Amino acid sequence: MYLSILKSKIHRVQVTEANLEYVGSITIDEALMEAANIYAGEKVQVVDNTNGARLETYVIAGRRGSGCICMNGAAAHLIHVGDTVIIMAYALMTPEEAKAFKPAIVFPEAGNKIGD
Repeated sequence: MYLSILKSKIHRVQVTEANLEYVGSITIDEALMEAANIYAGEKVQVVDNTNGARLETYVIAGRRGSGCICMNGAAAHLIHVGDTVIIMAYALMTPEEAKAFKPAIVFPEAGNKIGD
């Protein structure tokens, strides 16, 4: 049996852009992705603390150090510039693996920056 376990979390970042004309996805600053162990193309869940919207999409790497969190395509109708979101990725694990696993959780500072 496999369990779906939290693998990665970027906690409370601000959406900086929205692009309705894009095919889909979320663009995330590559530094945030790296800190949270999230990969380009990986499926993520995005939870909007501002309005309660929840969605799943895939990740595109944004410019490193930019603080970019951009909702692309249809997701831009649900999550808007200025909203506070949590971004999470999950992994399938056996119960034994899950007991020992520690997720990568990032708490960005103002401007969606990684602290020193």
